[in-house]
Amino acid sequence: MKKLTVLFLFLSVNLAYTQIPNELSKEEKVFGLSTFWQEVNYNYIYFNKINQLEWNKLYTKYIREVQETENDYEYYRLLQKFCAYLKDGHTNVWFPKEMRDSIFNTNFGSYRLFLTNVDGKVIITRVNESKKAEIPIGTEIIAVNGMETQRYISENVMPYISSSTDYVREDLAVTYMLEGYVGTTYQLELKEPDGKLKSLTVTHDKTTEKEVYPEFEEKDLLDLKWYEDDIAYLALNSFSDWNVSMQFADKVPELQKAKALIVDLRNNGGGNSRIGKVILHHLTNDTIFYGPKTHSRVHIPTLKAWNQDEYYHDFPYSPDTLGIGDRNLLKTSRIVVPTVILVGNGTASAAEDFLIYADNQRHMTKIGEPTYGSTGQPLLFDLPNGGIARVCTKKDTYPDGKEFVGVGIQPDIQITKRLSDYIENKDPALETAIGYLNERK
Repeated sequence: MKKLTVLFLFLSVNLAYTQIPNELSKEEKVFGLSTFWQEVNYNYIYFNKINQLEWNKLYTKYIREVQETENDYEYYRLLQKFCAYLKDGHTNVWFPKEMRDSIFNTNFGSYRLFLTNVDGKVIITRVNESKKAEIPIGTEIIAVNGMETQRYISENVMPYISSSTDYVREDLAVTYMLEGYVGTTYQLELKEPDGKLKSLTVTHDKTTEKEVYPEFEEKDLLDLKWYEDDIAYLALNSFSDWNVSMQFADKVPELQKAKALIVDLRNNGGGNSRIGKVILHHLTNDTIFYGPKTHSRVHIPTLKAWNQDEYYHDFPYSPDTLGIGDRNLLKTSRIVVPTVILVGNGTASAAEDFLIYADNQRHMTKIGEPTYGSTGQPLLFDLPNGGIARVCTKKDTYPDGKEFVGVGIQPDIQITKRLSDYIENKDPALETAIGYLNERK
């Protein structure tokens, strides 16, 4: 029986592989690898932190291996593995768009499975509506294709994940554990919340059922809700669009009625730091704002000839000071009340810059989990046949030089979502924030 299962999986995977593009020549594959290697050598801001001898050995090794990849998918997977060596959340390799359209993560035809890292376990935290009785929320995946789950992740997923922090790498490895090309099959061993064991075989394919359980909460750029006792809840879900600043300005008159405020940045992956700074101007009485200090590498060939190639440019630093006009405009539009900022592993980049600007505000308290721990200015460039890569070129720190890239910004009160919270669909960080503010109003 086991032989038949293995044969079935082998045939399924090979059927999927026959659909994968195989258009790149060996020369193009080497060129793409070399392009990425070169851009990292010249522009990667944390190049001094990696073992450069090992980096070059990997490059030499991959010159041969990329030429031996069976198809374009395997080629790009190998580039992602090369990239992951750098351990940076703003340095990535992405598949060509046409290929991405055939790479699924949660879609398995009649099934949809959403995975979350909960206390180091792979937990199914959302399914399509029709399968909620068959696969209860809180079900753990204990084995994949006959391999214990953590071993499977360690060998087949983790080596391809680019992240600046270990905990985000672990989260992403779980989230994308079952990512694969259309037709790829996984045999899963499940453990339900009541301890019952069962097997499930799933194959990547389009899922037509849209309804999921628990339902996704619609997330606009900005969401405003009210809780009892005049506590306003403001979700700022992105700083990538100036519309969020304009929407915030429209909400200011309503927000001024608040006796306490919750600012939720848990789903804010960043964007433009200036957007967050403009919003923050309304949430404090300060007129001077201290943002991140930044620097980048400088390549001067003569210095390199003198063995002085570790050379950096420190960008001029000065705090952001509000002019008289801005101060007058803000006189009637400030919302300075006891404030909780909800943060989590998804709070990234420009959202982390927001937290640096907001640092040391006595009326603000951070609740949740450590942030993403990665920011910077990526350099984007093309790879063969439509692939894209980026390399982080800028290092940001606190004004005093304290680093947060690679460690994350820590909450003042750490609240972690447990298995029971997923099963009961609770938000413990939000509940803690409401209780905390009620005690301090």
